[in-house]
Amino acid sequence: MKKRLITAAALILAANTGAWAQLNVQDAAAKAAEALAQTQEEQQAEVKPNYWTRFAKFDIGFTNTMLTNWAAGGYNQTTLASGLDANANYKKGLTYWNNRLQLDYGFLYSEDKPLIQKNKDQMLLDSKWGYKTSEKSKWSYTASFNFRSQFSDTYKYTNPGGENPTREDWRANSLLQSSFLSPAYTTLSLGIDWAPKPWITVNFSPLTGGFTIVRREELRKTYSMALKDSYESYTGDIESYMYRAARFQLGAQLTANAKFSINDVFTGETKLILFSDYLNHPQELRVNWDNKITWKLAKHFGVTFQTWLIYDPNVLIDGIKKVQFKEFLTFNFTYTLEPKKKK
Repeated sequence: MKKRLITAAALILAANTGAWAQLNVQDAAAKAAEALAQTQEEQQAEVKPNYWTRFAKFDIGFTNTMLTNWAAGGYNQTTLASGLDANANYKKGLTYWNNRLQLDYGFLYSEDKPLIQKNKDQMLLDSKWGYKTSEKSKWSYTASFNFRSQFSDTYKYTNPGGENPTREDWRANSLLQSSFLSPAYTTLSLGIDWAPKPWITVNFSPLTGGFTIVRREELRKTYSMALKDSYESYTGDIESYMYRAARFQLGAQLTANAKFSINDVFTGETKLILFSDYLNHPQELRVNWDNKITWKLAKHFGVTFQTWLIYDPNVLIDGIKKVQFKEFLTFNFTYTLEPKKKK
């Protein structure tokens, strides 16, 4: 009897021990599975670093003027202006690469001329690679590329005279001033950047080479293109055919760019470029100065004031060198495209 009791107790103890061990194994397996699942979730939640920032802003502005029995006089007018400002910037460690594309186009129709006239036209591409001298340094080594031209033909119209001149009369009495790739400016420069503040950058490039391109033959004299080596074999208008299509320039360039924001409503930007050609009258600077001020009225509406100043000693206006200036004030609709930030 005693042996039977001992044997039963042993069996009960063994059974309880096996059950307890089984429970421990199941609990450990459950905890391991939970830890593995948590690790996988953490790995999935880990976001790979994104070194690019991209955004694009599109503007379109429209104005219409209509006069009826207006004693002071004037003409009915319609204007339309559009613009695209796209940016794609890369930054990793001490290296950065900034790219910006600006496109502007606008036209007007006035009752006094039966023609659609262009009043705003620009394509501008800026690309700059840089390497900072140290993490906290304000200086960088840079290589920059710039391209500037326009989309379509620009004409200067003079009144053909007579009563009710037609569209053909106006076109016959017009003079071509510029066209696509006429002119176009390309530059490639090596230099240094100085950024004393986040909103201002000054770049000096003592080695800047580039081409001035004039595709249209009748405009090459206006932009002081070089004479061809031989043009005696040409027939027709020798005045148009005797000039080269491109002119190489090698010099130094200074670029200053500043962006400012008074508050969330008023923002502005100014960019000044000075270029001196080592090969041809280096004392005469080519100047490009662009300014833009924006007054935000609502989320998608605002007022923009822009000015452009150009002085190019190689461009002749009415046969002489002149400062070129243009300003533009428009009420526009603005829409910004920007990737959503991951939470």
